[in-house]
Amino acid sequence: MVSVQFLPDNITTQAEVGELILDVAERCGITISTGCMMGSCHACEVEIDDDPICACITAVPNGRSHLTINLYSDPTW
Repeated sequence: MVSVQFLPDNITTQAEVGELILDVAERCGITISTGCMMGSCHACEVEIDDDPICACITAVPNGRSHLTINLYSDPTW
């Protein structure tokens, strides 16, 4: 299990390695905007360790005990 913290709301939950970030957020009641669901439109872009990722295609990685995910709003979406 990996501890996942969503900022700026400071919501923390446990997630399985391989679980999609989008699914982890949804389980916590966090809505991340989506578009294509294939990672090409970047509507679901969030940051992990200051690196932008697409939540719809990025899974909780192996080898980490904690992830901090920064949610931000894109006025375009």
